[in-house]
Amino acid sequence: MGNRRFIGIFKLLISIIICQGAGIIGSIFTAGALSGWFSELNHPSFTPANWLYPPIWITVHLLIAIAAFLIWWRGLHIKPVRVAMILFIIQLVLSVVWVFVLFGLQYILFGLIAVVVLWVMLLLTIIQFYKVSTAAGNLMIPYIVWITFAVILNGALYLLN
Repeated sequence: MGNRRFIGIFKLLISIIICQGAGIIGSIFTAGALSGWFSELNHPSFTPANWLYPPIWITVHLLIAIAAFLIWWRGLHIKPVRVAMILFIIQLVLSVVWVFVLFGLQYILFGLIAVVVLWVMLLLTIIQFYKVSTAAGNLMIPYIVWITFAVILNGALYLLN
């Protein structure tokens, strides 16, 4: 029993490190942009204050880390678990790509395309998560809500600029 608990704690910590790591990578691209070129754009009235982004992203990444752990805990020897984890990894990479394209490369249109692709992949991930664990699927809901908002905000930025 002790070994299984150790493995569970290890998998949870790895999940948190990977997901928060993706957030840290993203923050490298956003940190300077939020007070630089991004602040000079025409923004829609519903644009959040810059100070809201870090706590939202940290929370979202923690929730999705727990969700990934719940899936991973089921065992990679189970095909639906493997599929769910592959989709999860793809969408996590796409999240970093989107932030890089929008904030790092400063391409609003390509950022919009990237975040729409991310949203679709995230939806597929959530559907697969629900097949494995309802709790894991539920933990992904705040993420897709936030990414839906990001699609709308990115679209508005494209239209206004």
